[in-house]
Parts: sequence; C-alpha cells; structure tokens
Amino acid sequence: MTERLLPTPSHTIGPFYGHALPFPGGADVAPQGHPDTITLHGYVFDGAGAPIPDALLDFWQAAPGGSLKGAPGSMRRDPSTGGFLGRDGIDFTGFGRVATDADGHYALHTLPPGNAGLPYISVCVFARGLVHHLFTRAYLADGADPLLDSLPADRRATLIAAEGANRTYRFDIRLQGEGETVFLEFR
Repeated sequence: MTERLLPTPSHTIGPFYGHALPFPGGADVAPQGHPDTITLHGYVFDGAGAPIPDALLDFWQAAPGGSLKGAPGSMRRDPSTGGFLGRDGIDFTGFGRVATDADGHYALHTLPPGNAGLPYISVCVFARGLVHHLFTRAYLADGADPLLDSLPADRRATLIAAEGANRTYRFDIRLQGEGETVFLEFR
C-alpha cells in the first residue's frame, strides 16, 4: 500500500481564487450607464506565454476628481443574512475584483482615474504558482512619470495600456519570460 502524501503550501496556492473571492459586479466599478465609463481589459499569461484561466485581479484607483478615499460599498452585505447585496450602482468605490475567464481574459469597467500626473490603475495579481501576489500599474497614457522614467523603453512599455476604440484600453500581464510585466515592490 502506498502512503498518501498531503499537499504542501505550494500545491494549495490555487486555483482556488474563483471559489469565494470574486463577487457579483466586481468588474463594474463605474456607476451603471455613466457616460465616461472606460474598459480596461487584457489577458494574463504565464512564463510560457499561455493564458491563465484562473487568475484573480484586484484593481484600485483614484476617483475622477483625484480622491483616494473611495466610497464604501464594493461588497455590501445583507445585515440579516450575510448574503451579497451588490454595489449600490451610484457611488464610485475605486475598487474592483475580476477573475480571468477560461481564455485568461479579464475586463474592468471603470471611470478614468484622476490621480496627479499620468493616469493609472493599480493592479494586484493572484495566480496559480505564485507564493505571493504581484503588484503593477496600468498607465492609460505615456509621458513623464518618475516610475516610467526609471525604466528602459522595453520595460516601460509593459506598464502602458494600449488605447483602443470606444474608450477601451488593452493591458496584458505577463508573469515572466519575454515581455514580462514590471512588478513593483512595496516596503
């Protein structure tokens, strides 16, 4: 009889993100029907260039007016049952959570960030095989910026979302290998 081996922490990192962390409406940061809504979308790729179908992305950003405070209500709960009530659909919270689909694609519907300097959206990546989550930024424009200016041109390009038609921005995330996204370290 063979002995059954228990999973180690590196075996249990994922793909469990889709079970309890995403919430209905997590991709809809902009109030419904807002005329200034933009869509940030793209794919998450592993080191071999294959899309990751079970990644989870958290997004934070400044409100269009520049406030970093945000409004409460991203994950409102029913006080009686503890069930999910959803966003109120009116307030801008500045926070979104999106899981990638079976093709490794994600889409976030939000308002243009109003932070000082170049507009960007902060991204936190959770994916199978990662012991620690990764932080990066999706810049919606190119220009003078202390972080971008500190990088060589090819690395800088990994942080700039490509503007598309109909208020869309494409931002692919590559976890390693050719064209690896620049990830940030916070101390």
